[in-house]
Amino acid sequence: MEKEKEIQFNGKYNYGLGRRKTAVAQVRLYKGKGNVVINNRDAREYLRGFNDFIKKINAPLVLTGHKDKFDISIKVKGGGISSQTDAILLGIARALLSVDGELKSTLRKVGYLTRDPRKKERNKPGLKGARKAPQFSKR
Repeated sequence: MEKEKEIQFNGKYNYGLGRRKTAVAQVRLYKGKGNVVINNRDAREYLRGFNDFIKKINAPLVLTGHKDKFDISIKVKGGGISSQTDAILLGIARALLSVDGELKSTLRKVGYLTRDPRKKERNKPGLKGARKAPQFSKR
């Protein structure tokens, strides 16, 4: 039987920062039993009606086998609920890396460590939006 690896903490908790569009999530992993708190509210209350997003947040923990080993405290702001969820996912994956560096290849393979660089394009002068131009009239 394999001996379970001891979890290393940098002080009281391990930290990970996740970003997506304009959403920023600050994630802290504490020793615990699997409680997830987002903006001082339970995750199920914060993401009420979005069960897929709750599964998405837990995906890196399930993949690495750390589902009920950490209490997670998350502060997230900006963006919409979908962008916030993606930012949280990246933050949790980065925090797990600070716990155990050997998880990098596992998390990288699935794409949890990849930052999505897409952002909203800025509005250009003379146009109605980022690319939409006013209707052309010859005369």
